Formats: sequence, structure tokens, C-alpha cells
Amino acid sequence: MKKIFLTFVFTLLSMAAFGQSEWAVDPMHSSINFNIKHMGISFVQGRFDKFEGKVGITGTDLDGGELAFVVDINTINTGVEMRDKHLKSADFFDVEKYPSMEFNSVSIKKDKNNMYILKGKLKIKDVIKDITVPLTYGGVTKGQQGKEIMGLQAKFTVNRFDYNIKYDPTAAAVAKDVEVSLFIELIKQ
Repeated sequence: MKKIFLTFVFTLLSMAAFGQSEWAVDPMHSSINFNIKHMGISFVQGRFDKFEGKVGITGTDLDGGELAFVVDINTINTGVEMRDKHLKSADFFDVEKYPSMEFNSVSIKKDKNNMYILKGKLKIKDVIKDITVPLTYGGVTKGQQGKEIMGLQAKFTVNRFDYNIKYDPTAAAVAKDVEVSLFIELIKQ
């Protein structure tokens, strides 16, 4: 009897382990973008050129899945080298001490509008904060090489002061709120 029970437990654990699929970000078809108000009258746009991420799901439904991202802050790109250098300095991201930012999900749940609510922990510099992000699931299809690909999109706002990015504390020249847009394509592993 004990042998049958152990076989049953092993089978259930194996099904659970194999039931979850892992997806990796395709950097050629993904982007992490931001914009921030400047001088109260215009916006500066930028992106991060190097990042990686993984999603773990059961089937093709994100509900109950897991998501993790790491962004190389040293690859910040606003199209102006002098500004990018300033953003990497201790006035902003301080990449010498904090070369990356990270996000790890706590939960992903489908809401009543067929969207997803992503909750997780965002780490920028030495600060970790809980955030909630609306997530649009684009679906799954086959790519050109026959591999399954998945599309995700998210837009949210981050208060830079919450993460010890204190340059211009009045926010007169550089606003406090940063709008972030993620366009992510993942490849099933």
C-alpha cells in the first residue's frame, strides 16, 4: 500500500512539474520604454536596450503564473549620450552601485474584463516596492521557426521618488512620475 501511495504522489508531482511551461523573453521582438515630463511642457522618451525575463504558466493561461524580469540599467537609451550618462550617475540610477532593476511577480490573476492583474515586487536601487500592473495578454501563436510565441503588454506609472531617485526634488524640471510601457514577446522553451 505504501508503495502505491508513493507512486501516486510521485505521479502527481511529475504532472505538476511537467504541466508548467517556461517562456523566455525574445529581446528582438520586445521593448521596455519610458517617458517622463520635462519642464512641465514636454516629454523625454527612452528605453532600456538589454533585459531578460521568464514566464512560467500552466497551459496557455497566465492565471496563477509566475513572471520575473531583470533590466540592465547601464543600457538606458534616450538618444542623447550626455543625458544617458547623467541618468546612470548617482543623481538618478547610480549604476555603479545598482546596475540592474528587477521585477518578480507575487500573483497573476484574470479579472472580469479578460485582462490580467499582475502583482509583484519592483526593485530599483536599494528599494523594493509592491506594485500592481494591468497586463494585456495577446495570446499564443506559432512563430516563423515553428516555435510557440506569446505576446504581453503592460503600461503603468512609477513614482521615481519612491525608489530614491531624488534629483530635482521639486519635480519642476523632471517630473516625479515615469510612464512605463512594456511590449513583450516570449518564446516557449
